Amino acid sequence: MTPHMNTRRAAALAAVAAMVVVGVQTGAANATPGASDHGSSASPRSASPAFNSASARTTAIKSAQTEAPSAAGSLGLGSQEKLIVRDVIKDAGGTVHTRYERTYAGLPVLGGDLVTHTASSGKLKGVTKATKARISVPSTTAKIKTAANARKVIWARGTTPVLAFETVRTGVQKDGTPSRLHIITDATTGKELHSYEAVETAGIGNSQYSGKVDLSTTAAGSGFELTDGDRGGHKTYDLGQGESGTGTLVTDDDDTWGDGTGNDRQTAAVDAHYGAAKTWDFYKSALGRDGIAGDGKAAYSRVHYGDAYVNAFWDDSCFCMTYGDGADNKSALTGLDVAGHEMSHGLTAATANLDYAGESGGLNEATSDILGTSVEFFADNATDVGDYLIGEKIDINGDGTPLRYMDKPSKDGGSADYWSSGVGDQDVHYSSGVANHFFYLLAEGSGAKTINGVDYDSPTSDGSTVTGIGRDKAVQIWYKALSEYMTSTTDYAAARVATEKAATDLYGADSAELKAVDAAWTGVNVK
Repeated sequence: MTPHMNTRRAAALAAVAAMVVVGVQTGAANATPGASDHGSSASPRSASPAFNSASARTTAIKSAQTEAPSAAGSLGLGSQEKLIVRDVIKDAGGTVHTRYERTYAGLPVLGGDLVTHTASSGKLKGVTKATKARISVPSTTAKIKTAANARKVIWARGTTPVLAFETVRTGVQKDGTPSRLHIITDATTGKELHSYEAVETAGIGNSQYSGKVDLSTTAAGSGFELTDGDRGGHKTYDLGQGESGTGTLVTDDDDTWGDGTGNDRQTAAVDAHYGAAKTWDFYKSALGRDGIAGDGKAAYSRVHYGDAYVNAFWDDSCFCMTYGDGADNKSALTGLDVAGHEMSHGLTAATANLDYAGESGGLNEATSDILGTSVEFFADNATDVGDYLIGEKIDINGDGTPLRYMDKPSKDGGSADYWSSGVGDQDVHYSSGVANHFFYLLAEGSGAKTINGVDYDSPTSDGSTVTGIGRDKAVQIWYKALSEYMTSTTDYAAARVATEKAATDLYGADSAELKAVDAAWTGVNVK
C-alpha cells in the first residue's frame, strides 16, 4: 500500500479485485510488487498464461472491462478518465496481470497504459505504469488547426500531459519499405512532440532456406492452398511484386511446393509459411501463448513484395508479415529467424506495445531478435541450426557475415554493446544491441565458448564474469517481463526492473536466476 491510498479506498479496491481478479493501486510508476509467496526453486513457475482456452481469456477480458469503472475509481483516477482492458494474463502461480489503456474525456491517452498485478488470494501486489503523471489538461479544445485525418489525443509520454494531435503520414522509406509515420503535435503551440515509424522492419535482405520441411496446407477443390488449419488459419499470399493489398493466395496441384531456389515463386512462400508455423509452435510450446494476440487467431504472410525490395516488415494495421525478394528478385527474405523476428513485432504490439523510437524502440527490436533467435533454436532445423547471429544465412554484407551479433553487437560496425546516455538517439536496430547483449549474457554467460559450431566471445562493460542460466530460462524471464511488466514507455532502466520482477516471480527473491539477471544488466552498463 502506498502512502496515498486511504483505508476505505484500499478496501474497495480489494473487493473489485476479488470479483474480477483485477488489482490496482496508486503510486509511482513501476511500483515494486509485494514479496513473492514462493522461494527459489530449480523449476520455474511458468510465464505462460494459465487460461484453459482462448475463450476463457476472452471471458476474463470481458469481465475485467465490466468492472473497469470500479477499478478506475479505486485507483484514484479522475472523473474524466476511463480504463480500457487490452489483455489479461493469468500465470501458473495464479497471479493475474491486467493490461489497460486509458482515455481522458473520451480521448486516447498515449503513454497512459498500465498493468495491474493481483495474487490468486486477491492480494494487491502492485501496478506498473507507463507514466507517473496525473492525467489532466486545462482544456480539450485545440488552439491550432490541423489536417483532417488527425485525431485528438492526450500526450502523456512527456513530463506533463498535454492536448495533442496525432497525424499519420503514409509514404515510402528510403529502402522502399512502406512508411506509416505517426507525428504527435502540441494542440496549443503546434510544436512537434514526437514521431515514430509504425511499420517495423528487421533491416535485413536476401534469404537462406530451411531445406525440405513439412507444411500444414488445406485441400481446396482439386488442389491445395497455403492455409494452415492447425495454427489459426494462417495464410500465405503472393503479392506479385505489388506493394498493396493482400495478393493471391498461394495454391498448388499436388501439395509439393517450390523447388528450393528463387527461380520458383513458391519457394519464398514455403519459407514464409514454415517460419510462421515454427514461430506459432514456439509461442505455444515455450510461452503457452495461443498465437500473436493470445486469442488463437493467425496473422498472414505476403511474399514477393515490390521490385528488388531488400527488407521484410511487420505491419500491425494489417496484422501481417511481408517479405521482399532481395536485390536480384530471387533471394526472398524469408529466413527462419526473419519470420520469427517479424511475427514477434506483432507479439510486442499485442503486449507492451513498446514505442518504436528511442530506448523503447531498441527494446522493441531486441525483443524480435531475441524471440526470432529462440524460434531458430526451437525449430531444430539441420539446415539452419540455432545460433546467436541475426540474419546469418542471408549474406546481406556480401562476405558471409551476419547482420547482427548478440554476443558482441558492435561487431556489426554500428550496434551498441553497452548502455550510454545517448543510446536512445541511435537507430532502433543499433540501440537494440544493449538488450541483445544482455540476453546473450543471461543465457550463455560471458567469455569465449562454442555453441553449435559457432565461436562466441562476449565481454562485459566492467570486466566482470557473468554465468549464464540457459536460453530456456532467459526466454521465460524476457517474455514475462514483456507481457506483464513492460509498458509503451519502458526504457533500459525500467527493463532491468521488469526482468528483475519477472525473475523473482518465476524463481524467487533469493534465486541464482535473479542474481544472473542483475549481473547481466550490470555487464551491459544498465544499473
